[in-house]
Amino acid sequence: MIAENRRSRAHIDKTLLFLVFGLAIFGVLAVCVATYSTESNAEASLLNHIVNSSYAVNQCIFLAVAPFIVLVVCSIPYDFMRRHTELLYYGITILVFVVWIFNRAEGVKAWLDVLWGFTIQPSEFAKLAMILMLAKTLSRYERPMSTVKEFMHIMILVGVPSLIILLSGETGSVLVIIFLFAVMLFFSNVDMKLLLSMAAVAILGILALYGFMVATGSDDYRLARIMAFINPELSPADDAYQQLQSMMAIGSGGVRGIGMFVDGALSQLNYVPADWTDFIYSTIGEAFGFVGCFTILIVYLLIILRMLYLARYTKDKFGMLIIVGVMGMLLFHVFENIGMTLGLMPITGIPLPFLSYGGSNMVTNMGGVALVLNVTKNRSLSATVLTPQTTSNPYRFNTRR
Repeated sequence: MIAENRRSRAHIDKTLLFLVFGLAIFGVLAVCVATYSTESNAEASLLNHIVNSSYAVNQCIFLAVAPFIVLVVCSIPYDFMRRHTELLYYGITILVFVVWIFNRAEGVKAWLDVLWGFTIQPSEFAKLAMILMLAKTLSRYERPMSTVKEFMHIMILVGVPSLIILLSGETGSVLVIIFLFAVMLFFSNVDMKLLLSMAAVAILGILALYGFMVATGSDDYRLARIMAFINPELSPADDAYQQLQSMMAIGSGGVRGIGMFVDGALSQLNYVPADWTDFIYSTIGEAFGFVGCFTILIVYLLIILRMLYLARYTKDKFGMLIIVGVMGMLLFHVFENIGMTLGLMPITGIPLPFLSYGGSNMVTNMGGVALVLNVTKNRSLSATVLTPQTTSNPYRFNTRR
């Protein structure tokens, strides 16, 4: 009992902060390596390399903003966050809709231009709004979605923003939302038969859509990526190029990698397109080899396990589901991004958390971590006690007053 009380204490989890900011700092280095050019002196100091790379400088700015994001989110009163979740959810949904309607760009219409050439991606922020909204809705019931009314309400909450994001061309963000939704349902004590039925319907729907697109000869870029993943050697060169180049870059790193800032390196020659954003893992694989790639995987594993541990000892169901939702979001990002760079998953444009270049990506992921810290900081405000369910899964919970 004493040990459990200690684990459930209110605190700012320094372990999680250390792991996350350690990755983010390494991300600046990885972006710098990915954007290194022969115009820079290979013998120059690391600071000079960073200054000579506009992407690395911008990433430093995003990293400098991160502590303020964590501080602000952690400072939000817990009850205020619970009461006003709907404002964030509907506000972000409206923003995503407005960007989609008025964006005149071709293809992906999920980006919004701001000052000095910077852009933001509202669909990234929609993930956090979805996590908070689902946590509040699912925590109201001991057995969520047990009635038709509850089922339809929750499905509409998830479906409307997801449809808008899908129509704007951001398939990756929709996949993230679907995955974190499934994870949160699992931990919210939803009936397993319902959960499995929803998964079966989703899989059948995806297969039906895929079959329809193939039968009608669709030239949609998303279908081209899927076909390139299934058989990259027989796909058009442009469709499979990025994934094949990524696999070769990672393989060229060997066990220990070729090192940083090497003239003639594949990253320096822009061998892999966008190797500072979605394919940053390719740069890490070439520069730091298997050792570097494996170390990154271990750090991500520690972050996921730490969040699972924090959720296990969070007594409030609303807070527990927030942690689980953020964990699910990060888990899918890592699994899909690294999988696509290794040719194990189709390309979806999902960035690697804390490592890939991008302000929206950094703000969203740091904001998610800050939500987790807000929950652990306010554990003393819990009004609900969670006890392990008598099933084979010790991390699934019931609630009792």
